[in-house]
Amino acid sequence: MTSRLVSSSLRFIAVTAVLGGLSSCSHSPSAPTAALASFTGDRILGHIRTLSSDEFEGRGPGSKGEQLTIKYLQDQYSAAGLEPGNLDGTYLQSVPMVGITPDKNMKLTMAGHGQTLAPKFETDFVAWSKRVTETSSIDADMIFVGYGVQAPEFQWDDFKGVDVKGKYLVILINDPPVPDPNDSTKPDPKTFGGMAMTYYGRWTYKFEKAAQMGAAGAVIIHQTDRAGYPWEVVRNSWSGTQFDLATPDKNMGRLAVESWITSDFATKLFRAAGQDLDKLIATAATRDFKPVPLGIHAKLTIHNDLRTLDSHNVIAKLTGSDPDLKNSYVIYTAHWDHFGVGPEVNGDKIYHGAVDNASGSAALLEMARAYKSLATPPRRSILFLSVTGEEQGLLGSEYYAEHPLYPLARTAVDINMDGMNVHGLTRDIVQIGRGASNLDDIIDAAAQAQGRVVKSDPEPEKGFYYRSDHFEFAKNGVPAFDPDEGVDFIGKPDGWGLEQRRLYTSERYHKPADKIQPDWDMSGAVQDCQLYFMVGYRIANGPQGPEWRPGAEFKAARDASLKAAGMAP
Repeated sequence: MTSRLVSSSLRFIAVTAVLGGLSSCSHSPSAPTAALASFTGDRILGHIRTLSSDEFEGRGPGSKGEQLTIKYLQDQYSAAGLEPGNLDGTYLQSVPMVGITPDKNMKLTMAGHGQTLAPKFETDFVAWSKRVTETSSIDADMIFVGYGVQAPEFQWDDFKGVDVKGKYLVILINDPPVPDPNDSTKPDPKTFGGMAMTYYGRWTYKFEKAAQMGAAGAVIIHQTDRAGYPWEVVRNSWSGTQFDLATPDKNMGRLAVESWITSDFATKLFRAAGQDLDKLIATAATRDFKPVPLGIHAKLTIHNDLRTLDSHNVIAKLTGSDPDLKNSYVIYTAHWDHFGVGPEVNGDKIYHGAVDNASGSAALLEMARAYKSLATPPRRSILFLSVTGEEQGLLGSEYYAEHPLYPLARTAVDINMDGMNVHGLTRDIVQIGRGASNLDDIIDAAAQAQGRVVKSDPEPEKGFYYRSDHFEFAKNGVPAFDPDEGVDFIGKPDGWGLEQRRLYTSERYHKPADKIQPDWDMSGAVQDCQLYFMVGYRIANGPQGPEWRPGAEFKAARDASLKAAGMAP
C-alpha cells in the first residue's frame, strides 16, 4: 500500500466518520471508520487469485467451475458472519437454465445475382439459436433494415411498413448516428442520446425487435468502433454453448437464428447484391431510409445439443437495525460467472475473467465483510447478491428481478460492481448513467470526501449502462449506481487511463488473457470500494431512498412498482 493511499484513506475515513454520525434517529448506526479501514488490496487480490485460477476453470454456469465458485462465495459469506439471504435459510437461489451448444460444422450459404457465398463459421460469422430445439434453420430472403429501430419518440421507423415476416434481416450495430443540424461533425444530442448509446443500439434490442416483426432470423454487421469491442469478443462469446433462462414456451418466441457477420464479409455480401454498403450506411442514418431487399437467399441449419441445468445466484444479508426501515433494502451486486473453457487462444482455453468479474466478486465479498464489521448495522438491510449468467445476457439478475427474494418496490438502490480498478489511485470516479437520478448528489458527496470528482462516462457510445446487472434492476424501476474506474490516474500522464481501457478491450476482454497482471496496483480498488461503501451506507441510513429524475428512462417503471405495492410516490 502506497503512502499516498494511506493518507488519502485516513482523510476519507475521518470525513466519513463525521458523516456517518449525523443520523439523529434512536437507532443511530455506528460510524464506519473500522469498516472503511477493513478494505485491503491484499484481501481483494487474494479472492481474485482464487476465483480466476485454473482450478475454477473460468467459472462457466453449470460446470465444475460453478460448483467451486458458489461454494467459495458461500464459505466467505458464512465466515464473515452474514446471514443466508434466501428465505429458505440458504445462500442460494436456483436459476433454471437451458444450455444450447450449436454444431460448429454449420454451413451458411447466401445465393443470388449468379453468385454463392459460403462464409466460414467463427472467421466470417457466428450463429446460434436460443430456441430449445435440436435443430433450428432459416431458408429466407435477406433484407437490409438499417439499424432495425422503431423509436416513435424520435419519429424514427426503419421498417416503414415493409413486411419482413419470414425474412433474414441484416442490421447495423449501435444507434443511427444522426448528425447535429448545427454541426454535422457531431451527433444530434436530441436524437438517440447524441454520443451516448441508447437501448435501441444494443444487440439485444436488434434481435428482440426482429422477433417482434416476425423475422426468421437476423444478422448484425460487426464494426469494432461502433460495437465497442473487436470481432474476437463476438467470436468467443457466441461460438460455444449459449445459456438462457428456461421458459415454458421453450423460447419459441425468439428468432430461429441470431447471428453476426464481420464488416469485411458484409462488404462482400453487399457487393454481391449490387449494393454499396458505405452508401447504405450513410442513408440508414436518416429518417428517409427504407428497407432494401438484397436479392440474396440464405440457408442455414443449426444442430443443437441441449441440456437443462440449475445455476445459482448466491445471496447474503445483513439485517437492518431500524424496525421501521429494516424491511427496505440496499443491494450490492456483482456477477460471479465468466465463459468457462472455450476456444483456444495462444495455447490457453480457460477464460479466467480476472477483471471480468473476479474483481467485482472479490469487492462484493469484502463489502459484505466491511458492513458486518460495523458495531451497529445500518438502518436498512443490506443484501449482497452474486449473480450468474451475466455473460449470457444478464440472466441471473433478470431471474432475480422476475423472482425477487425481497420486494423491488422496497429496494432503495442497486450498486453494481463489474470490473474493479486494478491500476492505482485516481482523482476521479466514473458514473455510468449520470444525470438520471438524485443518486448523483450522494455519489458526489462520497467522492468529495475522498478529494475526488465524479465524471460522466468517457465512452458513452459503448452503451455500458445496458451491459451489466444493474440494468435488470433499473428497467424494473430500482435506482441503480453503475460505477466504473476513473480515468485520471495519479502519477500517470493525461490519456493513460483511457489507453489502459483500450488495451484491455483489445487484448484481454472476454479472452483467456484476462488474468492477474504483474503491474496491478490494488490501491485503486480499495479507494473505489470505500466510495461504494459510503454511497450504500448513506442510502441505508437516510429517511428516503434515491429517486429517478422527471423524464428519466426508468421513472415510469418505478412509479408503477411503488403504486402496485401501495407506496405510490
